[in-house]
Amino acid sequence: MKSSAKEHLNDLSKRYPALMCCAAEVEAAAQQMIACYQNGGKLLVCGNGGSASDSLHIVGELMKGFVLPRKLDENMQKRLREACPEMAEYCIENLQGALPAISLVSEVGLTTAYANDQAPDLAFAQQVFGQAKPGDVLLAISTSGNSANVLYAIGIARALHVKTIGLTGHTGGKMASLCDVCIKVPGVETFKIQEYHLPVYHALCMCVEEEFFGE
Repeated sequence: MKSSAKEHLNDLSKRYPALMCCAAEVEAAAQQMIACYQNGGKLLVCGNGGSASDSLHIVGELMKGFVLPRKLDENMQKRLREACPEMAEYCIENLQGALPAISLVSEVGLTTAYANDQAPDLAFAQQVFGQAKPGDVLLAISTSGNSANVLYAIGIARALHVKTIGLTGHTGGKMASLCDVCIKVPGVETFKIQEYHLPVYHALCMCVEEEFFGE
């Protein structure tokens, strides 16, 4: 990991001293995400309620510029000018580098059809089964660490040799023993756990962005 990328993790601990308790796990998660992207993988994210919103937020930070502009490299610019000269300059000016990420909560048609026809608590697991490949990473968010549909998704990921990161509260719940890395933020009440989740995943996204798009 670049020193400039790690600085985002150091800054997290400075701004939120209470998160020092999980600093090692946050760094391990960042390393796991970096390795995933270095090997051409993608991130899958899932959660329920507020954590579902967080999963969408995370994808938004990864799939476009977050704090860096992520300008297209010269090779991509050349390819655009050759493939579609009339629209190339507009695309070059506005497209940004992306870190592939998918929120499993966004497939409303699929999840409702599967929940209606099969098993509602396996809706995330079905998507992991269909989308995930070795080298990918599943980021599973559950404030309790015990959300059944999230745990099933983790189980399927493990069977597919997909690395797993858990983001949860201080007890970890069942998730703690299932994930390769489990970030357990302090707090018992759901809203307090969620308030810590946001700076954690912001730091992860900034760290990974810096690794691939920083100077």
